[in-house]
Amino acid sequence: MAKVNPIDVQKHLKGLDYPATKEDVIKHAEKNGADEELKALLQDLPDEEYAKPTDVNKAIGQVE
Repeated sequence: MAKVNPIDVQKHLKGLDYPATKEDVIKHAEKNGADEELKALLQDLPDEEYAKPTDVNKAIGQVE
């Protein structure tokens, strides 16, 4: 899987209310037009609550 740009991730998560669950993150990214690669990556995130946008980016870095 190719690396995803953290700025691109945050573009798709703009407006998401934190804390957010994995499911919240995925649904919000889909609503904002995330491509299949990003959606697949988000599906691989740990099933936890994310307190802030940087927590999502850190989790993505661990699954990439």
